[in-house]
Amino acid sequence: MTNEKKQGSPKGESIYLAVGFLRRPHGVMGEIIMDLHTDFPERLKPGRKLYLGPQHEAFTLGSVRNHGNGMLIKIRGCDTPESVGKYRNTWVYTKSTEVPALPEGQVYKYELIGLNVIDDSGNELGSVTEIIETGANDVYVVRADKKEILLPAIPDVILKVDMKKKLITVHLIDGL
Repeated sequence: MTNEKKQGSPKGESIYLAVGFLRRPHGVMGEIIMDLHTDFPERLKPGRKLYLGPQHEAFTLGSVRNHGNGMLIKIRGCDTPESVGKYRNTWVYTKSTEVPALPEGQVYKYELIGLNVIDDSGNELGSVTEIIETGANDVYVVRADKKEILLPAIPDVILKVDMKKKLITVHLIDGL
């Protein structure tokens, strides 16, 4: 028996994807401000089942409306600022099994975690353990043993993503 830590979700356990972050109650009807952490806010509709916090407590959206750069949402069963206030500063998730498939050739970021990475000469570099969002472009964190490489997710570096082979081919720029 080894003490090796496995990455990813144990077999059969759901993978949860962050879609928002609850800030503070708004008004007197139980709405709360949610920062968006999804590229598909149009999928957040009344009646949609989502999950709150680290325990992934299930809830249903009662209402949704745009508010600045985020949304005002209502959680069914929470009709006052006090009842919804307990969810202040809480992450909102969806299950990866509940998101629609993307068009051919596109992948969700979470699907890249765990993929093996090789350079364009065939040398193994490790596997993707994390994706850092920087604003300009994402950065893939690739680890092998105790070595870590940070790869900018730009076309000059990320040459090919092969989901069938679970492999990313990259070109290392001098200094990486």
